[in-house]
Amino acid sequence: MSKAHRRRLDGLTRALPHRLNTNNPNFLVISEMHDEAVSQNRPCYRDPTSGYSVFTAVFLSDRGYCCVSGCRHCPFEPLQ
Repeated sequence: MSKAHRRRLDGLTRALPHRLNTNNPNFLVISEMHDEAVSQNRPCYRDPTSGYSVFTAVFLSDRGYCCVSGCRHCPFEPLQ
């Protein structure tokens, strides 16, 4: 039986620090790209360094569960 994942209170606005450290040189750019994607109802944005698609917190929240892949904007508390 799997444990239920609990949404973080700030889960739709801030990435988990261990997934996106504020010391990351692209922190502000990434945060702005995420916010822009959310405001435009897009499910993802392109990472400015890797070019990979990154899901937004809103998309991940709407899915309703954590896939345990370490998504940057996962709005769910990590399982203990």
